[in-house]
Amino acid sequence: MLAVLCLLSGGVAVAVEPVDINNADAPALAKALVGIGESKAALIVEYRDEHGGYASADELVNVKGIGVRLVDANRDKILVGQPQ
Repeated sequence: MLAVLCLLSGGVAVAVEPVDINNADAPALAKALVGIGESKAALIVEYRDEHGGYASADELVNVKGIGVRLVDANRDKILVGQPQ
């Protein structure tokens, strides 16, 4: 998979730091998580604001458009800190 990403990105692999879903803004979420664009990232923030934060990455499936496969694909990139 990494080799394919290297080929698609012109040979440069960029590692993205894990992102805290309880504190990151939408642009940071969109940048760090695979398959999450600006609109889904905004929904993650909206859900967090309405429900007081996430207890685990698995709660992301409660956000419209995010399923178990998407959460599993990003599990190693997701941190769950205390909401600020």
